Amino acid sequence: MRYLHTMFRVTDLERSLAFYRDALGFEVVSRRDYPDGEFTLAFLRAGGAGPEEPLLELTHNWGRDRYERGDAFGHVAYRVDSIEAVQVRLRAHGHDLSWGPGKTPDGKRSMAFVDDPDGYEIELLEGDPAPGRGAGA
Repeated sequence: MRYLHTMFRVTDLERSLAFYRDALGFEVVSRRDYPDGEFTLAFLRAGGAGPEEPLLELTHNWGRDRYERGDAFGHVAYRVDSIEAVQVRLRAHGHDLSWGPGKTPDGKRSMAFVDDPDGYEIELLEGDPAPGRGAGA
């Protein structure tokens, strides 16, 4: 089994694409409209990720201007070389971190969070984690 992608429903696809592409450096791999179903799918790859790494799918259901996110979903996490560099890029595009930078719960790594235009949380972890371990490692 191989992990392929995570999907977020977004209310404004152009705004979301600008955030992920311009402010976070993602690459748009594909984008396709489905007029019969009245939705658009855009698949993005994190900057520096290889072709076999999981993608982020943005789904825009035409005519929807809000979603109820619920409180069960937490966040997606990405390793970055420098949180400071990401923050500079975010600010240049009118965004900023929603938390941090600070330390992971074990105090070994730097971490921060940024919220996308629909409020989805993205965790940024600086440096490489130990194999099989996340922020708490």
